[in-house]
Order: sequence, then structure tokens, then C-alpha cells
Amino acid sequence: MRNILVTNALPYANGPIHMGHLLGYIQADIWVRAMRAMGHNVTYVCADDAHGTAIMLRAEANGITPEQQIANVQKEHIRDFDGFGVHFDHYDSTNSDENKARSEEIYIKNREAGNIAIRPVTQLFDPEKGMFLSDRFIKGTCPKCKAEDQYGDSCEVCGTTYNATELLNPRSTLSGATPVEKSSDHYFFKLPNFSEYLQKWTRDEGRLPLSIANKLDEWFDAGLADWDISRDAPYFGFEIPDTPNKYFYVWVDAPIGYMSSFENYIKTKRPELNFDDYWKKDSKNEVYHFIGKDIVYFHALFWPAMLEGANYRTPTGLFVNGFLTVNGQKMSKSRGTFIKAETYLQHLNPEYLRYYFASKLSDKVEDSDLNLDDFVQKVNSDLVGKVVNIASRCAKFINTKFDNKLSSECAEPELVQSFINAGDSIAKAYESREFSTAIREIMALADRANQYIDEKKPWALAKVEGEEQQVHDVCSVGINLFRQLAVYLAPVLPALAKQVQDFLKLESFDFASRKQILVAHEIAQFEPLMQRVDSKAVAAMVEASKDSLAAPAPAKAEKKKEKKAEKKTEPKIGEAEVIGIEDFLKVDLRVAKVVEAATVEGSDKLLQLTLDAGEAETRNVFSGIRSSYAPEDLKDKLVVLVANLAPRKMRFGVSNGMVLAAGNGEGIFIISPDSGAKPGDKVS
Repeated sequence: MRNILVTNALPYANGPIHMGHLLGYIQADIWVRAMRAMGHNVTYVCADDAHGTAIMLRAEANGITPEQQIANVQKEHIRDFDGFGVHFDHYDSTNSDENKARSEEIYIKNREAGNIAIRPVTQLFDPEKGMFLSDRFIKGTCPKCKAEDQYGDSCEVCGTTYNATELLNPRSTLSGATPVEKSSDHYFFKLPNFSEYLQKWTRDEGRLPLSIANKLDEWFDAGLADWDISRDAPYFGFEIPDTPNKYFYVWVDAPIGYMSSFENYIKTKRPELNFDDYWKKDSKNEVYHFIGKDIVYFHALFWPAMLEGANYRTPTGLFVNGFLTVNGQKMSKSRGTFIKAETYLQHLNPEYLRYYFASKLSDKVEDSDLNLDDFVQKVNSDLVGKVVNIASRCAKFINTKFDNKLSSECAEPELVQSFINAGDSIAKAYESREFSTAIREIMALADRANQYIDEKKPWALAKVEGEEQQVHDVCSVGINLFRQLAVYLAPVLPALAKQVQDFLKLESFDFASRKQILVAHEIAQFEPLMQRVDSKAVAAMVEASKDSLAAPAPAKAEKKKEKKAEKKTEPKIGEAEVIGIEDFLKVDLRVAKVVEAATVEGSDKLLQLTLDAGEAETRNVFSGIRSSYAPEDLKDKLVVLVANLAPRKMRFGVSNGMVLAAGNGEGIFIISPDSGAKPGDKVS
């Protein structure tokens, strides 16, 4: 068993949690749950990053104290994390007594070791606000390309970086006043003292993703510079020891918040833990930080240097995630894709997003895209159409025909054992943060489970006298296979896992519990576990996320003009809506072979088709062609299958695709490829 401390990047306490934030927090939470499921001792802490000029000014604008500001935001952050199942053992604030004491200690140790320097710095000062201005509060004209309205550190037009004092026609964004230059003593951390140490540290195996280590070489090649760690009053933060009116820059005490949050957790909840066991030099316990790629510089250079200078251990590893785009573009308030966590929770099940993110994430530092159409399709197809469908197909027979008890023997021990054995590979994928690989393996198992049930057809066996035992056996195997899938998905879908655990009446749901096959086991009454994603709810979420300051809707006269223009320019083919080639290419058409066809009891229009879709894939499809075809006419017939259509739940079962047919009012005619085609061939 490993002892592991996990932290997430600290969210800033001046605004809400949004989808971009959640990518990293959900990633960390899944890893923590997976490692615990494997039997490791994991502590998971976080805190609000609560200091800085921005928070001071936000509080001022809201007419409250900074302390009230950060307390209000912390409640909202905790609410949103809880809503998405991101469960920290302890959630703190960097504005704590523990963090103040620990920050002062680390600073003094570095000062005594000769790692602190003092020298005057000339900055821009707002004479009306009576404060020095950070780059974000200064705008002016770029000294190179003369572009106007540029911030005090770089030009968004030509990309030039510069000092704020080089801006032409500078102005304070806080008061509009023209800032003046003013000198003040600043305190610097001597980062170059650690250049050789950091070059080795960043290259230690497993410490950083290789791409990040390579990127950091650019900083080493350019030469590390001293780091300004002080800010002048007024400033909301911790005063530097022995230095009145000088404050620690927010990035000094923010990462120290990892330590103080853990320390506070020990004091308030887990006194049996020992702080030094995790943070003393050469500790054998593990410490991991999950962070976004935009803050690597602080975590991979300043943070380990500060810890080394104060004689503390450094992180075992940094796990870095990329940025999030929505529908392939940067999140946008005007498009409604800058989605707050709170807004999402008002419209959709949070486990949908946890699953979708997991299906995208790997150990690579890559950006992820939340494609909302793909999101709907993937959740409905995988979770509802494949996983939950297994339980709903089998449980009703166990509940109604066999007194809620599974068969006394496993009818397919080799099949069930293969699902159990797959857990080793899935566990390794989770441990290495290859979540997308784990999801692919789990869904491949789900396909096998559904194929088994489709082949055995318990619904058909139940109608045959004398086949009760086989129905019992098949459905019991199905429940066992479903149990394995639910165990493997538990780190991603904790709420669903808890429902399944209660349904199956199991005391444990960790990875080791999967090894016991359920025989003669009593289950509870089955209740629906997950609903399909409603695309209307997604649209409502996007609409609710649109910025109220977006461009107003056209006036009536303008709307009429637009409508008239549309009529003139939009081509029509009959009454059908015209689509682009890119939309048509999304349709996956494949050749399939009818293995079996049967009438559907209770319907005079449908036939139930079992299709060979190639690559050992079998599909169950309901098709409204009974008026033109008898089941025996379709045996071994080649058809064209729409293979990527979202599964459709009908009262007769789930239809996994659509068979193409044409109609002329007099009859229905299946579209069939030439005899040379074979199942699985793409139709183009």
C-alpha cells in the first residue's frame, strides 16, 4: 500500500468555477478514487487561492471586506465541486493562520540561506488610487507597433513583451489617471541559485511530462532570473516578516497552501497523520500536484526551489492537463460556451461530464475539446445504450421470475473470468492516467456483454416452456458482467457506482471485490440507473450561459430583411433541408448481413433484425419494414446500416442503428449492396 498526498491547483477566490477549471479537478478526483479502489492510502486536499490585488479590488467593488469576499466565493466553490463529485478530504483557504506561519517559515529559512535579495524597483503608480499598478491594471500604446489599448506586459497585436514603464500614453484601468513612475524596495528570490538543481530535478524520471521538461529547457537556456516576491501596500495578503507594508506576492503563499491545507486537515480531522511523514526531506511518501499547463512555470521552477531552499521535500510529480475548448473553439460568453459549473448542474447530470472528460484524458499534455453533439452521442451510446442497458435487460427477469436471486452456479465461468482478468489492464491504465484507454477497454467489455445477451436472447427463451433455468443462468451471467463494468467505472461515475452497489447488495465495490463471482446472491429491485442526455437540456444550458451583454437581437424590420434574404439564397430540394458535405460525411454507412429476422410481438410494423456488422460485431436493429418483408425473406440478405446512429430505446428493446430503405407510397424497398460486398465494408 502506498501513502499518497494529492492536491489540485488552487482556484482563485474572485470568480466561479467553470468547465475549463473542472477538467483538471475531475481528472484528479478520478485518479484519487482509482488509487483508493486499488487499496492505496490517498489524501486529497485543496484550497482557495485567496490573496492578491484582484481580490482586494473585487471586494471593494462589491462593498465588502476581502475576508467576506473570499468566504462567499469559497462556499460557491465547495458547492460546485460537491455537485460534480469532486470530493476533497479537506478544502481550505490560503488566508489561514497555518498558511501564514508556514509561508513566514519558508521565507525566513531561504533568507538565512542567502536566497533573498533586496533592491529598488521603478514601477508605475496610480496617484489617485495611491497604489502601485500591476501589469493587468495598466493600458496604453504598444511601444513597437503603436497598437492602442494594450496591457502593461505584452502587445496582443504584434506579440512584443515589454516593461509597463515602456508603454506609450499609459493609463490606470482603475481610475483612468496617468500613472507616474515611483521607486520602491522589492524583495527577490534568487532563482539562479537553484539553476543546476532544477535542471536535474525537472529531468528526474516521472517528475514531469517530457514535453514540459523540454519546454523548461528554454528557460534554462535563456538563464533564470531573480523572482520578485514582494508587493507594496495596499495589498491583501501576508506581510513579509520584519518588513512593514511589504507583502508576499500571491504566488509565494499559494503553493504553500498545499502544505497548510494538509496541516489543517491533520489538526481538524486526522490527528493520527504526521505532517513530516509527507513533507520532510527524503520522505518516502508520495506527493502529486494536478495543475494546468498555464501554471507550470511556478510549479516546476519557483515551487521546488523554495522547498529545496527551506529544506523540505519536493513533489514526487506534476500531472499537467491542457486547456479546454468547446465545440472546437475557445470558450465564449457570446456563444454560450463559457459554461459555469453552476449552470451545467442546473441542466445536466454531472456524471455525463465526468465520463466524457475521462474518455478524452490521457497522460499527455493535450488540450481537450467538449464537442456538445459528440457529448450527447457518446453518453447516450456508451452509458445508456451499452452499460446500463445490460442491467435493465437482465434484472427484470431476476426480479420477477426468480425471487431476486441469481443462479446457484455461473453458467459462463470463462466469460466472467475474462472480465475479471481485464481489471488488471484497466487498473494500470487508471494508474498511469490513461483514462481514455481505460474507457475504451471497459466499453469493449460492454460490447461483449451485450453480444452475449443478444446471442442468448433471454426474452425469447422466457416464452419457451422448460427453458426457465437457462433464462436464470443467462441473466445471472449478465448481472455478473454488469457488476464488473460498474466496478471499473466507479472512479469515473461514483454516484452510479453507489446505485449499482445498493442494487447488487454488495458491501465492497473496490477493484479486489470483482474477483468474487456472484452466485445464489440476492439483489434488490431494479430501478432505472441513468437517463439519456436530452439535447434540449444541452441547448438550454448553452442559452443560459450566453452573456447578457452580447449583441442584441435584430429589430423586427431587420429580422424580416434577414428572413427575406434567406428565402432568396437558401437552396431547396423538394421540402428537404439542405446540409453541407461535412454534415453528410458524419454519417457512417456500412454493409451488414441479416443473421436473423423475427416479428415483434405487439407491433404490426417492426421486424427485429440481428445484423453481422463485421469485425465480430453484432447489432440489434428494429426496422419498420414488416409490411413489405417476411422474416424468412431477409435471412443472409446484405443491407446498408447507419452505424453511428445513437441507440434508441423502444418498448421492445434497444435499436442499435438503422437499416436504409426507400419508399414510394406503394411499398418499402431495402437498399442492398451488390453480392460482392461483405459485412463491415464502408459505403461511400
